[in-house]
Amino acid sequence: APIDLSLIRLPLYAMYSTLRMAVAYVISVLFSLAYAKVAARTRVAERFMIPLLDILQSIPILSFMPGVVLGLAALFPGRVIGLELAAVLLIFTSQAWNLAFSFHQSLMTIPADLNEAATVYHLGSWRRFTRLEMPFGAISLIANSMMSWAGGWFFLTAAEAFTIGPKSFRLQGLGSFLAGAAETGNGLALCMGLVTLVVVIVLLDQLFWRPLVAWSDRFKIEQSGSGDVPHSAVLDLLERSVLVEAFQRRVLRPLGTALDRALSIRPGRAVPETSEGPRTVRWWRRRAVAVGGAGIVLLLVAWGALATVRELASLPAREWGLVWLSAAATFGRTVVALLLAAAWTVPVGVAIGMNPRWAHRLQPVVQVVASVPATAIFPVLVLALIGLPGGLNIGAVLLMLLGTQWYVLFNVIAGAMAIPSDLREAATNYHITGWRRWRTLILPAIFPYLVTGMITATGGAWNASIVSELVTVHQRTVSTLGLGALVTGAANDANFPLLLAGTIVMAAVVITVNRFVWRRLYQRAETRYRLD
Repeated sequence: APIDLSLIRLPLYAMYSTLRMAVAYVISVLFSLAYAKVAARTRVAERFMIPLLDILQSIPILSFMPGVVLGLAALFPGRVIGLELAAVLLIFTSQAWNLAFSFHQSLMTIPADLNEAATVYHLGSWRRFTRLEMPFGAISLIANSMMSWAGGWFFLTAAEAFTIGPKSFRLQGLGSFLAGAAETGNGLALCMGLVTLVVVIVLLDQLFWRPLVAWSDRFKIEQSGSGDVPHSAVLDLLERSVLVEAFQRRVLRPLGTALDRALSIRPGRAVPETSEGPRTVRWWRRRAVAVGGAGIVLLLVAWGALATVRELASLPAREWGLVWLSAAATFGRTVVALLLAAAWTVPVGVAIGMNPRWAHRLQPVVQVVASVPATAIFPVLVLALIGLPGGLNIGAVLLMLLGTQWYVLFNVIAGAMAIPSDLREAATNYHITGWRRWRTLILPAIFPYLVTGMITATGGAWNASIVSELVTVHQRTVSTLGLGALVTGAANDANFPLLLAGTIVMAAVVITVNRFVWRRLYQRAETRYRLD
């Protein structure tokens, strides 16, 4: 589609981008809730599904974008619907993994007494989900939803404007508008595009996210209420609205009751008997479904493995050496970016989360800053750094930091907001201050959230390397040694064997780090740092 850089088109482009983000977010939430619940149900499922989630979050957008875009475009020749579906899918990949990790962490840290109460009251799967699991995970899920939207804005440019070999694809939206303004050096269009993006983010925060944050405060696990709670003028207006109350009474509550009855196991409901007995029939049905599903998965894995081996066989040995050297360079930058992110986000996130007044003032600011796509301002940063010692090496670390620090910050804010008021009051009454307060109250309370943020930030850092290690500024391409530059160059040149090799190595490194570092810390959070 043609991209018009005239300012009068900005409202329409903003509407298109917001709609794509909303569709991708709804799909991401549904996927994350279902995926995390299945993964948390049994340890066997968790051992398979959580490493798979690590793989999915570590695969950069540019690695699967050529196949997704070309495949969906071919399904709808001559129509834009294929590219629209591709854009939504690409935005989904920047939102879903963070939400799934967050909700899984919430499910695994539910206090044992609440789980026992749900069992004693015979809550079925649906009622347990709506009465216990969803409320317990609401604070973390909402905070990570804001982060997922920020991640979606960050990769919006890549989702709406991309190049594959000689082919160029464009969708009308804010991302393609900012990309076009940056490529042509149109400073006015770039500034107005960023202003429009900030306006959209602020409106979404005040009309949607701020009411949700204030509403979710009721789900804190505490024995005494806090006098200083977050407020939202929009939420107050909705709660006092006669029309909203009538809509709830006549539409939402009857629908909710009907849904509860349809999805809940009714007490005393008889199971139909058969000659083999109900348990035997159910056992054979489950076994048949499991065997059929496993067979389909194995066939897909075998087909994918065969295609992968055939593709990689054509890659020369010297390029394999370049892939591993590039991976080492990107790994070093990732570690530096994560350390810098944790150094400032932990104290700032705790300060914001533990003070509702400051949270009300600063959380919208943080969301705006986190949502501004660094790819739009990075060319200016590159021009400033390119003459300095280190050049793009420093710039790549800075862009990784811009793309990853928000995952940690939003999770730390959620963890600090979830600290029960009675524990804070106990710490105050016993005069626990300074480092002792951090060691005995704050760090243990935010530890599960911090680990979740660092896991998703790791995948985000590797994804950010795609846009930070190879940059085009005013028709000039600047690059540095790294796996992100290698993958980007391979995608632009349609070098699919090199693109596949870079993607596999990147996924392998992320999975190894998650398995031996973050996963062990995750297990410690599940077993020791719970509100039991």
